[in-house]
Amino acid sequence: MNRMLLALAAVALGAAAVRAQPPILGDKSLADKSVAMVIASGAGGGFDLWGRTVARHLGRHLPGSPNVVPQNMPGAGGFVAANYLYNVAPKDGTALGIIAAGTAFGPVIGASGARFDATRFTWVGTPTMEIPVCIAFRGPQVKVGTVADLYRNELVVGSTGPGAGPHTWPKALSALLGMKFKVVAGFQSTANVLLAMERGEIDGICTILDTIVGQRPDWIAQRKIALLFHGGGAPSPLLKDVPYIGDLVQNSDDRAAIEFLFAGVGFGRPFIAPPGMAAERVKMLQEAFMATMQSPDFRADANKQKLDVDPQDGAYLAALIKKVYGTPKAIVDRVAALIK
Repeated sequence: MNRMLLALAAVALGAAAVRAQPPILGDKSLADKSVAMVIASGAGGGFDLWGRTVARHLGRHLPGSPNVVPQNMPGAGGFVAANYLYNVAPKDGTALGIIAAGTAFGPVIGASGARFDATRFTWVGTPTMEIPVCIAFRGPQVKVGTVADLYRNELVVGSTGPGAGPHTWPKALSALLGMKFKVVAGFQSTANVLLAMERGEIDGICTILDTIVGQRPDWIAQRKIALLFHGGGAPSPLLKDVPYIGDLVQNSDDRAAIEFLFAGVGFGRPFIAPPGMAAERVKMLQEAFMATMQSPDFRADANKQKLDVDPQDGAYLAALIKKVYGTPKAIVDRVAALIK
């Protein structure tokens, strides 16, 4: 691996200093129970990897040291899992899960199938922050190798469904900026999309940088893919030679729409729990999550999985979702119309 790959594998945008109180040792309330870790994707993708890595360590920081059992619940771009956690899952601390940030935007953009109010979820925390990228596989059938090519030639990209960034980002950018994306939905996980790229069935994907670095560490080093552009709230210093989406926007209305489109990046890989939980149960999950983030064993495991740990707590996520839901209706309606 070269120096660039090592830098990307260690993506760190300034790790937050966090302090977490240990659980009360005398509390054995979860000792004889299992805690379900619902993963809103199929096996093998980036969300699955994060969910399972956190699940291996979270139980040690919960009262009674319960087993935390991963349960994949893919479907509808994350809405199946989000609906379950909101409407069905127990509210006693024995269920939490990981969803895509874009999934939480479902109700505010009027997406079909989103039966939840994301401002009412229990926001547990995120283990990392994200850099969204759009990439193209270098193959004889792919006619896109630069962002300029996207305005002339079609790029067929894969997605898991309408609630996820790999679906909403290319759809909206096609309409806002005239890029020629064609979105193929229905993949169970990002891992399936990457495999389809290798097989020549599709051309690329818009996803998170650490997904590419973690699942296909040779792709960047061996120039198997072209990094077309990256998004987020500001240009990433790690991708100085990759165009930034904000620099491609021509007017203020489009800029506001794209800022809303990529607002979910600030959520990282969010872990949530059902709404309406007792305050002590919320505190228990949030503190156990942040204690896990600081655990040397968890950090070593994450490093082995090529996962960058840059956590934020539940309070940060709860404030962010309220801000997103407060976006002016005109901007929301415009983006919603583009991604349906």
